[in-house]
Amino acid sequence: MTASDEWLRIESMDLDAQGVARNGEGKVVFVEGALPTEQVRVQVGRRKNQWEQGSLVELRHESALRVRPRCPHFGLHAGACGGCKMQHLDAAAQVAVKQRALEDNLQHLAKVQPERILRPIEGPTWGYRYRARLSVRHVAKKGSVLVGFHERKSRYVADMGVCPVLPPDVSALLMPLRALIGSMDQRDRLPQIELAVGEHAVGRVTALVLRHLEPLSAPDQLRLKAFGTTHGVQWWLQPKGPETVHRLDEHGPELAYGVPEFGLLMPFKPTDFTQVNHQVNNVLVGRAVRLLDPQPHERVIDWFCGLGNFTLPLATRAHSVLGIEGSETLVQRSRENARRNGLEGRASFTARNLFELSPQDLVGYGDAQKWLVDPPREGAFALAKALADLQAAPASGWSPPQRIVYVSCNPATLARDAGLLVHQAGYRCTAAGTVNMFPHTAHVESMAVFDRA
Repeated sequence: MTASDEWLRIESMDLDAQGVARNGEGKVVFVEGALPTEQVRVQVGRRKNQWEQGSLVELRHESALRVRPRCPHFGLHAGACGGCKMQHLDAAAQVAVKQRALEDNLQHLAKVQPERILRPIEGPTWGYRYRARLSVRHVAKKGSVLVGFHERKSRYVADMGVCPVLPPDVSALLMPLRALIGSMDQRDRLPQIELAVGEHAVGRVTALVLRHLEPLSAPDQLRLKAFGTTHGVQWWLQPKGPETVHRLDEHGPELAYGVPEFGLLMPFKPTDFTQVNHQVNNVLVGRAVRLLDPQPHERVIDWFCGLGNFTLPLATRAHSVLGIEGSETLVQRSRENARRNGLEGRASFTARNLFELSPQDLVGYGDAQKWLVDPPREGAFALAKALADLQAAPASGWSPPQRIVYVSCNPATLARDAGLLVHQAGYRCTAAGTVNMFPHTAHVESMAVFDRA
């Protein structure tokens, strides 16, 4: 058991941004707020047989990587915003922690070591977040409204006045939004505002999607329109599920983001899935296409294609690309994007449940020389398992892809799938690296390349 006067030396950092140490008994202790090489005293809050967890209460030998957080709402104290976990760590060191997490997951969970480590993909560390879901709460006892992320380890909404990871003009909307919601008749029935920032020929377009549990009164709609005019934002309304989202005012430009390297413009709706960080996404797409290296005579399959974020850039290089997605709505949006960009003859799309793929399904989609795989956090286990089964029992007339580029938002499921690909499906992991899509958070985006052995 860790004594209150015991000094612990922090040896490493985990993905929850906790320092990792061992006490005098050799038990692992996770310390919130502590950084590697620091010596700390800890107030233990949780004790288990194999580990303890606590908060930093005293620090000596401060790490050279410790920095002053830019956001006034960041910290370990009660009420601190839970949106970021690493603002006290130098931004370059954050990337190193995430790279180490990727390598550790591949090595320990999959027994896979990439032949080459890719240089991390980085971008702006502040003002980068073009997508966000902000909670709204009218606190009647305080006579105020809160708009922001949740507090650390809490369901309460943090009392935020600014947010440096949002674009500056969006951060500046937080206090006006609080005043707006407070003035509305339905202020107790408005739980959420979803933010989506797009790019267009007219410049940046900011859309706010208001979730409302009851029909909005005419005066409330007028208040929203006046706010939109004053602050230059679009209001969208969501009375129920995502399929009910609609514009409050039909006038104004559509949302879109560009992929300049390939000359593409990708229109989207504010509740469609798009990458949070447009600048990093541009670099990510470019690297993925270069690593996959599609040739003019080759066919490519893009599994979990979404809006065509990778499909359409690939279609500018390959003979043809098939995009497969679980949502018919996204597939339809992908088809529209292909048409808008003049690629409908080279990119086709289909919808199916990608978590229930069989070897026969892969054979049915035909030969493709290369695959791009970009699954959600759950990973692509069914896809990797079907490939492994076909390695064990090959199908006549069907050939597996020679190269796979796998883009992941969860290093644990990437490692699980990498283990199948390398140890059972006949591939080598020839390269892997991180993508710092979410600076100051514990989120790890990564990319790995697999070639036929």
